[in-house]
Amino acid sequence: MLPLTSSMEFSLAAELAIAVVLGIGFGFALERAGFGSARKLTAVFYLYDMAVVKVMFSGVVTTMIGLFALSAIGLLDLTQLYIEQTNLVAQIVGGLLFGTGFLIGGYCPGTSMAAIATGRKDGLVFALGMLSGVYAYAEFTPQLDDWYKAAALGELTLPSLTGIGMGWWTLVFMAILLGGAWGMARLEHRFSSLRPQTGQ
Repeated sequence: MLPLTSSMEFSLAAELAIAVVLGIGFGFALERAGFGSARKLTAVFYLYDMAVVKVMFSGVVTTMIGLFALSAIGLLDLTQLYIEQTNLVAQIVGGLLFGTGFLIGGYCPGTSMAAIATGRKDGLVFALGMLSGVYAYAEFTPQLDDWYKAAALGELTLPSLTGIGMGWWTLVFMAILLGGAWGMARLEHRFSSLRPQTGQ
């Protein structure tokens, strides 16, 4: 059964080594895609470069396909996967805060690390601000954690809510991805005049 930790015993050193290798690989991919630049990341909010959305949405759908395929051939028990409990109010507010921070700072947690690795000072400032916010939340708002747990709706998934199997939902999201890619290409063409000229 996958994941490997369910059938293989890894030492702490091995787990840390795997994490470092995967982290370096992920950061390298982010930087090569241009996601270590705040300009590239904020371009999505001006609709002339939707690369960030394309990559993230493609990643989500690819993961769905992989999970469904592994489940279908008996290599993965989906019930063993951890799912964060749903709290609509908290997650909507958190998403809005995250998006605002993304727009203002030009980074998300992962891309800020990639920016730091390539010597970008704005990435360092963003990461320090992010860590300060995490610390402040943990230290000064413990009651929010209690509220979040009390108001949680449990582990909600589209198959459990609708009775429609994961395979069908995978097909739906594949169709949405294809339609979204077409729509994003139209947006990029429509707002291409906002793209900064080379050298600016």
